[in-house]
Amino acid sequence: MAEATSFYRWRPHPWHGLEVGRRPPRLVHAYVEITPFDLVKYEVDKVTGYLRVDRPQRSSSQPPSLYGFIPQTYCAERVNALSPNSERGDGDPLDICVFSERPISKSEVILNAKVVGGLQAVDGGEADDKIVAVLENDYFYGAIEEILDLQEILIERLRHYFATYKMVPGQESQMVVEAVYGRDHALKVVSAAIEDYEEAFC
Repeated sequence: MAEATSFYRWRPHPWHGLEVGRRPPRLVHAYVEITPFDLVKYEVDKVTGYLRVDRPQRSSSQPPSLYGFIPQTYCAERVNALSPNSERGDGDPLDICVFSERPISKSEVILNAKVVGGLQAVDGGEADDKIVAVLENDYFYGAIEEILDLQEILIERLRHYFATYKMVPGQESQMVVEAVYGRDHALKVVSAAIEDYEEAFC
């Protein structure tokens, strides 16, 4: 008889049912919603936990990395307090971008991510930080410890993507990428989002 192991009997909700990570805030889980091959914006439905089509991308811009969120995080007052020019948190789980050398073309996957920095973004007055991370055991990016160790062009592409992915021709974008920050501040943002989640949902 096979040895009994613990397992989920039913599919857990990606936001609420998955663990935040093995050693947060440094090593976290990332639930991938969008890959660099997607020209459609997908987003987890907050009620069902299934991936929902949010919108086709208006422009030809593609995500330069894997893009999703950290489970059991929430952007509310503590996250907002770390964003000088925002009025409130965006009420969503904390976004994360993960670099991997080998192409990962599937979404709805969980991976172990090492936090190295982030982008301070404000969307319509809401704190909408994007944590930047690398795949923990990646043979190329795995040794990266700090966002400045990544190639500058990668960060430039991230900034451009998030500054433009919601743009509508003839209208001013509500999304502003205000700064790039390093690992130490990123760890504070992740910790704040975990505490916001615990207060709101636990």
